Amino acid sequence: MGLAKEYGFMNEIGLGPRNLGCYVNGVWKGSGPVASSSNPANNQIIAEVVEASTQDYEEGLEACSEAAKVWMQVPAPKRGEIVRQIGDALRGKLHQLGRLVSLEMGKILPEGIGEVQEIIDMCDFSVGLSRQLNGSIIPSERPNHAMMEMWNPLGIVGVITAFNFPCAVLGWNACIALVCGNCVVWKGAPTTPLITVAMTKLVAGVLEKNNLPGAIFTSFCGGAEIGQAIAKDRRIPLVSFTGSSKVGLMVQQTVNERYGKCLLELSGNNAIVVMDDADIQLAVRSVLFAAVGTAGQRCTTCRRLLLHESIYQKVLDQLVDVYKQVTIGNPLEKGTLLGPLHTSDSRKNFEKGIEIIKSQGGKIVTGGSVVESEGNFVQPTIVEISANANVVKEELFAPVLYVMKFQTLKEAIEINNSVPQGLSSSIFTRRPEIIFKWIGPQGSDCGIVNVNIPTNGAEIGGAFGGEKATGGGREAGSDSWKQYMRRSTCTINYGNELPLAQGINFG
Repeated sequence: MGLAKEYGFMNEIGLGPRNLGCYVNGVWKGSGPVASSSNPANNQIIAEVVEASTQDYEEGLEACSEAAKVWMQVPAPKRGEIVRQIGDALRGKLHQLGRLVSLEMGKILPEGIGEVQEIIDMCDFSVGLSRQLNGSIIPSERPNHAMMEMWNPLGIVGVITAFNFPCAVLGWNACIALVCGNCVVWKGAPTTPLITVAMTKLVAGVLEKNNLPGAIFTSFCGGAEIGQAIAKDRRIPLVSFTGSSKVGLMVQQTVNERYGKCLLELSGNNAIVVMDDADIQLAVRSVLFAAVGTAGQRCTTCRRLLLHESIYQKVLDQLVDVYKQVTIGNPLEKGTLLGPLHTSDSRKNFEKGIEIIKSQGGKIVTGGSVVESEGNFVQPTIVEISANANVVKEELFAPVLYVMKFQTLKEAIEINNSVPQGLSSSIFTRRPEIIFKWIGPQGSDCGIVNVNIPTNGAEIGGAFGGEKATGGGREAGSDSWKQYMRRSTCTINYGNELPLAQGINFG
């Protein structure tokens, strides 16, 4: 049995009808259950992957622990050169990998290609970083002593990623972890195993070409059992987890019990505030992009729209008009703006969510229904609802936008900050005093605080992540690299000064 004709491009990235799902000690294997990967646009099986068993996991971690001793001694700029080669390998397969992301996850093709481009950009960023892992010299209060900070690798970094960004989140973590001198253990999302295999093959090829141990990058397809093994494993000092707040809390508790470190990227419940002086056209375009993009399955998706009462109806009317023009369909076809939800369960959750919204006084302005088809398509939906409704505090992972009214900036900030999550936020205004209040200590309590741009579309140069139930982790740019290393404060007595000890004769 071969791949279906429309999936022929997958041969170019090393995939077949059945694939081994573990890259362990430089060898492909898999002795766990066989999982099928489905196309969310029609729920047809694309290909199969043999998942990891606990035995595969143990073998992988033993080899990875040995490889860590080698990799951390490779000079950082040479580690950067390996990451540069990974970036070049990705460039060579950008369109095939982007197409696979779109096919298996369900996001539209420009977003699929954009996701792979993000890893390429992370590789470039990390190459530069490999020559800038600088410590610092600190003045010592003692004569003839020097004090400095050294940054050393942790050893192994565990990366557990989610379906909505099945490879970009790996890039945010792995590129930096590798140049910092760590080996990487990756568990991709159970519903996107083909992307996990294809990405790993590309990284494995670079390691092989450079005669480096394959175990530097160890990869598993699998479910919760493998995720729990990573969380419990004392050989993994840092676990980076992306997913729901509920599961993230469980991962954090497990990792904390062994005094490990956690980097959490959890739920978002992001608001856009539109003030009375805002550029309405800019705001409407931005809201559409932020609320409908990736079928509402980004952690940075705009879920709440806060409109000043004086422009409320004007913005809502324009938004309803553009929502009705959204093309829903096959994410691989040109012109499609809204692809399917990722699984049939996601579609059922959308239906349940709409019922809860109605029961809590929400009024459906447009959308609100599933699209009758073989795939997991739903209508982009706008709901008028009170900011106090309980459902507004939760994250419904679908293209559902809650619209609410406010009178003052103070009220808008209070509504923005009233949810458990604290990832991204944005305000549309032209007034400097509002901008600086918004980004200041009494403004938005999120990790990403934007002005006149949407809540999504973060750049890799800044640290990405959020507060409260979003988990507090930071990935990608700025000084996020410090999480992947351990800091040593070193004091050196270069003058051989004797410590003072009055009344004691040392001979």
